[in-house]
Amino acid sequence: MPIIINLDVMLAKRKMRSNELADKIGITTANLSILKTGKAKAIRLSTLELICDILECQPADIMEYVKE
Repeated sequence: MPIIINLDVMLAKRKMRSNELADKIGITTANLSILKTGKAKAIRLSTLELICDILECQPADIMEYVKE
């Protein structure tokens, strides 16, 4: 898939654990793991907004397009 998820990089930069982020945005750690590994087929904009708010970043900081 040409969309790469760099959520783990942002979590490391913010010194935050996945379970802490999952609790703050109101999703399960399993669903966050699916998103982090790039296995998710979609993400709600409201979820993306919460992630960006909590991690104090832009969507481009956690997602990138890489041409195949």
